[in-house]
Amino acid sequence: MRQLIGLLAAGALLALPVLAQEKHEQHGASRPQVGGGYIPKRGPAPAKPAPHAPATHAPAPSEQRVADQPGHPEAPHVHTNGKWVGHDTGKADPRYHLDRPWEHGRFTGGIGRAHVWRLAGGNRERFWFGGFYFSVAPADYADCGDWVWDSDEIVVYDDPDHVGWYLAYNVRLGTYVHVMFLGQ
Repeated sequence: MRQLIGLLAAGALLALPVLAQEKHEQHGASRPQVGGGYIPKRGPAPAKPAPHAPATHAPAPSEQRVADQPGHPEAPHVHTNGKWVGHDTGKADPRYHLDRPWEHGRFTGGIGRAHVWRLAGGNRERFWFGGFYFSVAPADYADCGDWVWDSDEIVVYDDPDHVGWYLAYNVRLGTYVHVMFLGQ
């Protein structure tokens, strides 16, 4: 009888870690839906052209500032399923029009998830990493207020809609902004 009780007690002890893990995952302790080290496999797809609508004054996307889901940032961001949120204004967005695209040349340091860069200093007007210098689009200033300019990791992606701009994705936060390459 003692052996049976001992065997049952040992089995219960072995099952505790499994039960604790299930309970931990049920209470939302699994990976966050935005940020947390996630790096998208690719940049956003080009935005679909909007149907021609009558002229009305709608606020610019940067003025709307509403999270797409509770707990998500109000800034443009990428879900951990690869969905880019907030990159949908298309090629005609006047906030990203440049009269002289690529006036400082093109970024040659490596684009995409295989190239994670650590910010080395600066601010939204001028920041750098790996000897490359960039500046955030003025329309996106509010979207990078919580970036740590001397240590955050970013990944640079091509912007498929706005000629002369790249997208800098913050790995820690899961947010991104339009950036212009300023040179080496």
